[in-house]
Amino acid sequence: MTLYGETSENGSVVPDADLVRLINEAIALELNVSRLYALFQDQFPEDAEFWQTLSVEEENHALLLKIGRKHFVPQEIFPHELLPESVKPLINQNRELEQLIGDFEILPPLREDAFHLAIALEEAAGELHYQRAMAGGAHNEALKVFQTLNNDDRDHADRIRRYMEERGIGQSP
Repeated sequence: MTLYGETSENGSVVPDADLVRLINEAIALELNVSRLYALFQDQFPEDAEFWQTLSVEEENHALLLKIGRKHFVPQEIFPHELLPESVKPLINQNRELEQLIGDFEILPPLREDAFHLAIALEEAAGELHYQRAMAGGAHNEALKVFQTLNNDDRDHADRIRRYMEERGIGQSP
């Protein structure tokens, strides 16, 4: 048994189903967060550009994970730092997000609540692992590739807080 899967009879690595499932749930999380931010873009025109930027960056994170799944898993070099250790928190987050998106399509949240929710999401298990891996030192070449491709699409929670502060969102008059 290798770190990422088993070796087949012809010598190729058969990807570890648990790793692939973890990556797939992480991709789903990035896409769900992107969908939520796109919804906020439509619901809060005064902040549309900000939400659009975050939405696109979340889509980019999903794309990077897809690229990693395709190219790094078979080579047994996928950087585990990008993912939480268990798939369960990702599954739970995805379910909650899907429910919230459905609810918010019917009844949008208050503007301030949307920002607080976004901060909470960015500091939750799946996003937090991704953001920390992007900001930390790279211990292997695959993680360096992720960090280079990710470039400035990081520190979402801090950027959300800064945006709120600059605009007085959530502050008493």
